[in-house]
Amino acid sequence: MDTRDLLNDLIARARAAGADAADAILVSGTSLSVQRRLGKIEHLERAEGRDLGLRVFVGKRAAIVASSAADPAGFAALAERAVAMARVVPEDPYSGLAAEARYEAVDLDLEDPSEPDAESLIARTAVAEEAAMAVPGITNSEGAEAGYGRTEITLVTSAGFAGRYARTSHSLSATALAGAGTGMQRDYDYTTAVHLADLEDAEAIGRSAGQRAIARLNPIRAKTATLPVIYDPRVSAGLVGHLAGAVNGASIARGTSFLREKMGQRIFRAGITIADDPRRVRGLRSRPFDAEGVPTAPLVLIEDGVLQSWVLDSRSARQLGLVTNAHAGRGTSGPPSPTTSNLYLAAGALSPAELMADIKEGLYVTELIGMGINGLTGDYSRGAAGFMIRDGKLAEAVAEVTIAGTLQEMFATLTPANDLRFRRGTDAPTVRIDAMTLAGA
Repeated sequence: MDTRDLLNDLIARARAAGADAADAILVSGTSLSVQRRLGKIEHLERAEGRDLGLRVFVGKRAAIVASSAADPAGFAALAERAVAMARVVPEDPYSGLAAEARYEAVDLDLEDPSEPDAESLIARTAVAEEAAMAVPGITNSEGAEAGYGRTEITLVTSAGFAGRYARTSHSLSATALAGAGTGMQRDYDYTTAVHLADLEDAEAIGRSAGQRAIARLNPIRAKTATLPVIYDPRVSAGLVGHLAGAVNGASIARGTSFLREKMGQRIFRAGITIADDPRRVRGLRSRPFDAEGVPTAPLVLIEDGVLQSWVLDSRSARQLGLVTNAHAGRGTSGPPSPTTSNLYLAAGALSPAELMADIKEGLYVTELIGMGINGLTGDYSRGAAGFMIRDGKLAEAVAEVTIAGTLQEMFATLTPANDLRFRRGTDAPTVRIDAMTLAGA
């Protein structure tokens, strides 16, 4: 049975059981992963699964049930259980299906038709790990891992929406160790893509992991100071993620965001753009419609440094007296909530070298530890490692330090470099923050 027909059957059972409205989501997945360490295969796994979620509305009351069995023989019991649950929960005045839901045919090229076999993944991990081990000074390996996955999502609502799309993913990572004993250091590199043709070269990934580990040997613990901080692209995307959390419609509606009163105000420097593009062709998180069936579209959050929009699903939009901007996400066992897809900070004009050229003494961060972020106040404090910057150049490795500030001040003095690459789903180029507190020795 076509998955849309399957879910239409479940919706019909829910209406027959007494639901005024309902939606159903089916997530089907296939994955294959291989892990190799020191020339031996340590892990080889293939998995397949289907997860089903049904949400029903009885007036302004809603309930969700989930199942790993998409068997029509059990649909009547599943629907009756969901409706019985909905009748006893408190009313939610903002609940309901998205009125804006409609199906639009769009080709985002999200499915690679070829599925790799275990042998090709094993070969890829061998190339990556051997390249890492060939870097002079590398003493051990935590291995290399390659994976493939395909996920298919089908959503049907009682209001007439029915949509389906599939996405594939290919990934490869390598982790190397340098030094010995208590002086040992580790680092990694990885690549992921929707299509195998876009995956980065395995040898380059392994070599990069080894070189990164060597560079971290013999770190110092820098002295406490206030100085400029440069975020490597591996960690700068986290700053964009903190913004996304602060402009999430659910947080704004609850009043738990430090940006709740900042709509239309400048919070970044002039020229800064931060946007979300759920329709990027071959994007890692692209999707033609959101988790409520609303057609997706690019969304600009920050334009010329000014806050332009919240990230909204239909419920948070109703709470705020606004209209959803098609950014609902959900699993099978929970309700929709606002989320981003391909979120990015647009590139600036300066190269990373130019960005740090005038820094007499600063810190270049390649790794962050902990989650010391207060979403209500904007206070920021995280463990960090990386390299000192001296006279505009990278110098000795640094470890066991903490960097602190407020996101308000960090956003206001943020400058992006010109090296943006779309690698993760939330992406940013190298970023400079003019002044942060470094707590060290």
